[in-house]
Amino acid sequence: MNFPSKLIEDAVAEISRLPGIGKKTALRLTLHLLKQKEPVTVSLAESLLSLRKNIRYCTRCHNVSDGDICSICEGNKRDKSIICVVEDLPDLLAIENTNQYSGLYHVLGGVISPIQGVGPDELKIDSLMNRVDHPESGQPITEIILALPGTMEGDTTAFYLTRKLQDKGINISTIARGIPVGGELEYTDEVTLGRSILTRVKYSTE
Repeated sequence: MNFPSKLIEDAVAEISRLPGIGKKTALRLTLHLLKQKEPVTVSLAESLLSLRKNIRYCTRCHNVSDGDICSICEGNKRDKSIICVVEDLPDLLAIENTNQYSGLYHVLGGVISPIQGVGPDELKIDSLMNRVDHPESGQPITEIILALPGTMEGDTTAFYLTRKLQDKGINISTIARGIPVGGELEYTDEVTLGRSILTRVKYSTE
């Protein structure tokens, strides 16, 4: 791809580093920003710099935060007896946006993957154990929800955590995995279909 300006070339190169953005999309974004009034581009650049310099991580659950404790951990309306364990921030946001969960979270920062050299020590597992043993709110933790990916690495991590938590006297659950709404059985993979059969629920007309 030829560029009429080294400045444009550099901008495209940097934008195309973002996930899911190729050179053509990066060029369109660059040219779009070039057409905007200078304050618009400056505002974007300043917000990104501020994000990079000032973002913090919650010292309890490792969610992104503006301070030491995130708004979820501080929320008075959260059920602080339940912790939902997720792999990373996108999973937390996805669950939170359903508006169906009102407990706390714990971000592991990854999953156990020997192939990629990621072991339990690289994850935020010790801090999870500490939260279970010493709840910040003083309210005992009664349930841990393992909302981890349905992959071999996710299952390995779930198994490891279950072993670590089994003597804590709390309920350990996992999110249901099954056929998506609108999904066709013939196009569903065998593992998902098998799990759907095993985790079947009673049909209700109510």
